[in-house]
Amino acid sequence: MGEMWTLDAEDSPTLPISRTPIPKTMRIDIIAALPEIVDGPLQHSIVRRAREADAVTIEVHDLRQFATDKHRQIDDYPFGGGAGMDEVVYMAPDGEPLDQPTVNDLSMREHLVLLAGHYKGIDQRVRHALVTRELSIGDYVLSGGELPAAVLVDAVVRLLPGVLGDTSSALTDSFQDGLLDAPVYTRPAEYRGLRVPEVLRSGDHARVEAWRDEKRMEKTRTRRPDLLRERMPEEGRTEEEPEPDDRENGAEKNTDLKNRTPGDGPRGGEAEEDAR
Repeated sequence: MGEMWTLDAEDSPTLPISRTPIPKTMRIDIIAALPEIVDGPLQHSIVRRAREADAVTIEVHDLRQFATDKHRQIDDYPFGGGAGMDEVVYMAPDGEPLDQPTVNDLSMREHLVLLAGHYKGIDQRVRHALVTRELSIGDYVLSGGELPAAVLVDAVVRLLPGVLGDTSSALTDSFQDGLLDAPVYTRPAEYRGLRVPEVLRSGDHARVEAWRDEKRMEKTRTRRPDLLRERMPEEGRTEEEPEPDDRENGAEKNTDLKNRTPGDGPRGGEAEEDAR
């Protein structure tokens, strides 16, 4: 099975996760205290089709199988007091915000291990020794990391080559170039007195693209002006505000995705340094 990952403590069990590269197929391992919460969403829609097409291999592991006591206990009391203890965590409310450029980057990896904890918190030494990146899906707290892990899997898998029917679809999604997507219309041409814009029924592709660009800019300016300031720093930024970091521009990390084809498969690469 290849080289295995083990926890640092002497009496820690071996994690059944191979580091051997799997060509053309991404592998995602999820370790969770409540694996059934994670597994359900991964059995449907795009992720299910990606698994059936062997574009991705996803394994969900029960954290309790690595427990060393007869009760399969996975929490304990923290030093200094507290209301409980989480186990192994990768998806965390205090992690770096998950955004589209980060998803783009993760989709180029050959193997992801998502650690989804539960309860309150984990020993900081475990986070320091094992976690290479910590991500948060928003400024709010859930009961555990299982649902955030499922969110990340869905966001990553839909970018894998050959998963979406329209290979260009993912490149026009909201946030890929720092803008929200344009409004979407489908049949019928009129619904409750509301008609599809004439330009979308004109057959003039140049006009359609110009309309979509205009609407994307308009929607972003109205709903997410912060994205527009990141894309165009001169718009809405005062002299006191610092220049946005280059990493925050979604267009910067979209280059590799545009160059991928269904035959490329995920690219390997070492995990980025933790910013902690």
